Amino acid sequence: MPVPQSAIPAYSVGVLCITGGLTGYLRTRSLPSLIAGIGVGALYMWSAEQIKKGTPNGIEGALGASALLLMSSLPRVTKGPVPVVLALTSAGAGAYYGKTLYDLRFSA
Repeated sequence: MPVPQSAIPAYSVGVLCITGGLTGYLRTRSLPSLIAGIGVGALYMWSAEQIKKGTPNGIEGALGASALLLMSSLPRVTKGPVPVVLALTSAGAGAYYGKTLYDLRFSA
């Protein structure tokens, strides 16, 4: 069973994504930023709740959200600091949740 502390990164990145999506929309009226930010942020928040409750698929959901955020951020990494921060944050969260999942599945 995952430890409740492993929900903290998912909550953090979820808030970051939702805030970023709202900010992108308010600054540039970018509807894709709003939809993507809220969508990925909601997936992180759902995953965090699942991890906190100890129910299935929380770690997997957070790992999937990290992969989705990383894959959408990498092509834009040369366009400024925001995509760089998104790519680094999602890579860090992905590494954390990947290791957590590996430890849960393969530790004796």
